[in-house]
Amino acid sequence: MAQQAEIHVSRKIIEGAQAPSADQPATPPGHLRQHVWFATEDSGGSTAPSPTFEWSLRGTYSHEGKFATGTAHVFLAHGHRNLERPLILADGFNYGPSDLPGVWEHFDKKEGGGFLTRLRDSGIDVILLGFDERHTYIQANAGVAAACIERAIDERIGAEPLIVGGVSMGGMITRYALSRMESEGYDHQTGTYFSWDTPHQGAWIPLILQQMAYFFESFIPEDPDHPKQAELIRSPAAQQLLWGWVENSKYEGPVATSSKLRTDFLRELADYGQFPQRPRKIGVANGNGLGVGLKLTPGETAFDWKDQFNTVSAKAVVQPDKGAKEPIGSMHIALEIRRSSTTAVPALDGVPGGTLGSFGMVAEALGIEVDERFHSSCFVPAVSAVALDFDPVAWDIDPALDISAIDRDQSHLDDFLCDTENSPHSEPRRALTDFLANHFRR
Repeated sequence: MAQQAEIHVSRKIIEGAQAPSADQPATPPGHLRQHVWFATEDSGGSTAPSPTFEWSLRGTYSHEGKFATGTAHVFLAHGHRNLERPLILADGFNYGPSDLPGVWEHFDKKEGGGFLTRLRDSGIDVILLGFDERHTYIQANAGVAAACIERAIDERIGAEPLIVGGVSMGGMITRYALSRMESEGYDHQTGTYFSWDTPHQGAWIPLILQQMAYFFESFIPEDPDHPKQAELIRSPAAQQLLWGWVENSKYEGPVATSSKLRTDFLRELADYGQFPQRPRKIGVANGNGLGVGLKLTPGETAFDWKDQFNTVSAKAVVQPDKGAKEPIGSMHIALEIRRSSTTAVPALDGVPGGTLGSFGMVAEALGIEVDERFHSSCFVPAVSAVALDFDPVAWDIDPALDISAIDRDQSHLDDFLCDTENSPHSEPRRALTDFLANHFRR
C-alpha cells in the first residue's frame, strides 16, 4: 500500500534570541499589504466589445443553504439576430467576482488567433459565464452554470446542440453541472463538453507557500474593506481543487484528504458518473504532453531571505520527490521558527503542466528578489488537465508521464491536445485554440 502524503511542522524557540526592540521591530517586511495571495489580476478588458445581451443568473439549486449568482455576456455570431449556436465558456479559479470583459480580452488575444472572434465568424454564438464569487463552492457555481444552460436552451432558435465548458475551474463547474443534470433527468441538449487546462484530478500550489500565506497574514493589521491574504487558499474552491491543501501554518497530517470539502466533492462527482455521458468530451492542456517538465530540481532552494535584524525570515524549497520528512522550507518572526517537511509528496513543482507564478508572487509580496527560473511552478499538471484515469487522492500515476505515448482510452475525454511547452495556465496558445475551433465547427 502506498504511503500517505503528509506534511510535518516543527516549532522551535530560537536559542539566544532576544525580543525585538523598538528599533528592531518583529514585523513582516514593509512590502506586505493586505491583498489576496495567488489571485491573478483582472485586466479590466478595455478592448472587449459590448455584449449583445447580458443575463443575470441565480443558481437553479442551492449548496450549503446558499444560491450562488452570476452573469453571462452573450455575443451573437456575426449575422445572427437570435441565439442559434450557443457556446458557453465558464470563468475559472480566482478570488471575487468574474471580470467578463477581461475574460474576453484574454481569450481573444492576437497571439491566440483571436479565438472568440474566430468562433463568432464561424457562426457560433459565444456566451461568457461569470460568477459573483469565483472562490465559493464548485457545486454552488454549478447551479449558476445550470441556470445559464437552461436560459440558452430557452432563448435558442432551432435545435442546434449546445457547446458547454470552461477554463480552469470553469471546466469543473460545467462538468459537475452537466453530470448532475443528466443524473436528475434534465435534457441539457449539449453536444460537446470542453475543458481548458482544467484540474480534473487536482491542482497544485506549493505547500510551503500556502503555509506562508497563513503565517504572515496574522502579522498584518486587518482591514475590513479588504480580504485577508490567505482567503483564496482557505476558500471552498481551493479546498475542492487542490490535491494538497493545508488549513493553517501549523497543520500536520495528510494533505490529499485534509479537507472534507474535496473528499465530499469527489464522492459527489463519482455518484454522478464522473463526467457527463451524453456529450462528446474534449480538452486542452497548457502543459507539455511529451513528459518534459520545468527546470526545477526537487529539493533546491527557490529563495532564502531574512531581514537585516534577523527577526523575520522565509525560506522556500522546490518540492522534493516523495521521501520521508524532506525539508520544504521555514519561516519565522521574532523568537519562533517553524520548519516544514513532507513525506510521500511527489515533486509536483516542476512536472509538465500549466504554470502559475506562485514562487514569484510570494517573493514579490515579501520584497524578495528571486531568480527568474523559480518564478513559476506547475499549477495544473498535464496528466490532470487531460483527465487521465487515476485516483485523484492517491495520485497513483507518474506526473511526468509522456502523454503522447499513451492510448486515448486512458483518458475520460474523447480527445485532447497538450501544448508543445509548459505555458502559463489558461494561456490561449494558437495550437490549442485551433484544436478547439476545429472541433466546434464539426
